[in-house]
Amino acid sequence: MALTSRADGREILRLAVPAFGALIAEPLFILADYAIVGRLGTTALGALGIAGAAITTLVNICVFLAYGTTAAVARQAGAGDLPRAVKQGVDGLWLAITIGAVLIAVCWPLAPWMVELFGATPDVAGQAVTYLRISLIGTPAMLVILAGTGVLRGLRDTVTTLTVSIGSFTLNAVLNAVFVLGFGWGIAGSAWGTVLAQTAGAAVYLATVVRAARRHRVPVRPDLAGIRASGTAGIALLIRTVCMRIVLLVATGAATRMGDAPLAAHAIATQIWTLTAFALDAIAIAGQAITGHALGAGDVRRTRAATRTMVIWGIGYGVVLGLLILPLAPVIPHLFGAEPAVAEHLVSVLWLVALLQPLAGLVFVLDGVLIGAGDRRYLAWASAATTVVYLPAAYLVTHLGGGLVALWAALALWMAARACTLSLRANGHAWLVTGA
Repeated sequence: MALTSRADGREILRLAVPAFGALIAEPLFILADYAIVGRLGTTALGALGIAGAAITTLVNICVFLAYGTTAAVARQAGAGDLPRAVKQGVDGLWLAITIGAVLIAVCWPLAPWMVELFGATPDVAGQAVTYLRISLIGTPAMLVILAGTGVLRGLRDTVTTLTVSIGSFTLNAVLNAVFVLGFGWGIAGSAWGTVLAQTAGAAVYLATVVRAARRHRVPVRPDLAGIRASGTAGIALLIRTVCMRIVLLVATGAATRMGDAPLAAHAIATQIWTLTAFALDAIAIAGQAITGHALGAGDVRRTRAATRTMVIWGIGYGVVLGLLILPLAPVIPHLFGAEPAVAEHLVSVLWLVALLQPLAGLVFVLDGVLIGAGDRRYLAWASAATTVVYLPAAYLVTHLGGGLVALWAALALWMAARACTLSLRANGHAWLVTGA
């Protein structure tokens, strides 16, 4: 058992360390966008918060392209069928391109209505619509990045995803600085910089998967049956993700109704949360790949051992992240050029963000393990149940005049409910299905 634990630990590190770099690159450069746009004032920062929440929702709803592809590819690779693993990855890429085109066609005319749902002031709403419409152009590229990332993670290649992430998001930061501060394009410059960087990243993923397909003699032309199968398999994960996005969107809507300063503070706090979540999710990404491979190979014992190790690591790293946030809380508002009213609200919620980190480590790891096992139906039902727990709490915060701290307390209740549902499942046996 000790040898198995050490081997699992080495495998987790081999996958999680590059995955950590890839995952943390995205929120770091999104935070850079906030820091750059923050120089334009509270109105622009609030607009970025609303438009960013909308476009992130559209993309995150499609995160099954990454998670579902990782699990499917890893299970086939674990069973020793690499051509079939790559074929499922190719189908996932075509599905991503198709969904991206549909999202542009549907959401472009609906952009003003989508922004209006947040109840923003006219000045904020105008800039938010501008950012949202430009960002929609990059939707197919964003989804290709998701699917391509899933393919490589399933093949246990997280180094390439790290390289692409660092390159594309460094380009994003540079272009944002040039377009916003250099050319004076305002919030539109931030959106265009992001679109161009995403397109470059997507091109690299496409080239990488095409090379793998040729190596294993897998056709790259569209296969309607394969695309349809990929979409069908992702429905349960789609439900899971939609439930999670409802929670975050309701929170943003509640913050909007509190005023521009609380909204801006909530937008920054959400990005801090996303940064730490992506850092913890590195272990969950390792969990997806390791669980898929182990179950594909029929090794239940290793699956259990690796899960225990990753849970311990997730909670431990959560404690470390929380201890890092607490002393930095007074400094963080200045990094974003926040006005005094925004800074006051932000500092008031950062302590809650810090305290939630160990719980988040547990939740993200178990979520990744069950995704890797293909336990999609349970995850869908569990996400629906925890959303039902959260919504009444958010309603009370909004209608009883609760502030930003009360809103984040409601989010803490949601995370606790997720921890309960995932822990109950992981301690059982129903998710341990073996074979290809």
